Amino acid sequence: MDSHARASINLDVIAANVTAVRERVAPTAVMAVVKAGGYGHGAVPAARAAVRGGADWLGVVHVAEALELRAAGIDSPLLCLMAIASADHPAAIAAGVDLSAGSAGMVRRLATAAAEVGDPGRPARVHLKADTGLSRGGATAADWPRVLDAASEAEAAGLLSVAGLWSHFASADEPGNTSVAAQLAAFEAALDVAKKLGVTPEVRHIANTAATLEVTEARYDVVRVGGGIYGLSTLPGGPPRWLRPAMTLRTRLVLVKRVPAGTGVSYGHRYVTPRETTLGLVPLGYADGVPRAATGLPLLFARGRRWSIAGTVCMDQLVVDFGDEPVAVGDEVVLFGPGDDGEATAQEWGDTLGTISYEIVTGIGSRVPRSYS
Repeated sequence: MDSHARASINLDVIAANVTAVRERVAPTAVMAVVKAGGYGHGAVPAARAAVRGGADWLGVVHVAEALELRAAGIDSPLLCLMAIASADHPAAIAAGVDLSAGSAGMVRRLATAAAEVGDPGRPARVHLKADTGLSRGGATAADWPRVLDAASEAEAAGLLSVAGLWSHFASADEPGNTSVAAQLAAFEAALDVAKKLGVTPEVRHIANTAATLEVTEARYDVVRVGGGIYGLSTLPGGPPRWLRPAMTLRTRLVLVKRVPAGTGVSYGHRYVTPRETTLGLVPLGYADGVPRAATGLPLLFARGRRWSIAGTVCMDQLVVDFGDEPVAVGDEVVLFGPGDDGEATAQEWGDTLGTISYEIVTGIGSRVPRSYS
């Protein structure tokens, strides 16, 4: 594919981020979450880098993502986090993928899938999810005993093994939020119910990146680190300095032209040149993941300084007013990176646009090639 843009991924940074997390949470195991195409970084390369950095587990959301990693020869312990009925469940079980269930019905579906596999030595490895207050996936406290009973029944039949008990925080990225302690208490209550009903998991886990960094008592047996392995965080102010952003989004100017004062720029002429000036055309737009809301913001970096986007971000391109700067076709423009040279970071893009860095990096479209170093 011809492209003047590129998302450069530093795999050594991903590996180093995992190593850094491991050193700080030891002896708790680390699950590197590589869902959504490795947060836009590439699932298979990111997974391999994470394993090289010491990840004990890998996490995805969809069964197809899990099977992609297995097809690539990645044999690490692997959990598919979202409990969705799938025709591929038998293939996932046969491939040694752990699956999630937050209802008695899903437990029975997975037991049926294990029966279809027909291998007595390979029951479905299932992580039972308790809803401790996020009100998303998982069983409520009222439904939790039924989920455990269904799992015990399937386990007795040799179709299922309870590999984990888990949950997820709603507000761990808001230090001091009282819901964190409430959810920990609810998770402890769920673990107690499981113990009383004779359900003994291999691992317990509730901590996401934010909780891994901020809530020591939430670490249990495994921590699930998603954004953190890419040097991202939803905590106020972003990640700690010892986590480094792994992606740099860069492109080159494809057209430069001199225009007079009073020239309207891009759709709707939301920007009009105040003087004679030089405009540069950047071949990235909202179809590539540059939010249209970035119009007018000083988020681009070229020739050693920041520049604002002049006028409306288009589907495939945007314009920069360079004033009298002697720019030329082929000059590099960096949208975000680690911030070492003054360029914006994905964190800054998210903060400026009222969103999170995760949305910025996962939004980089498939037209933008990924390169790896």
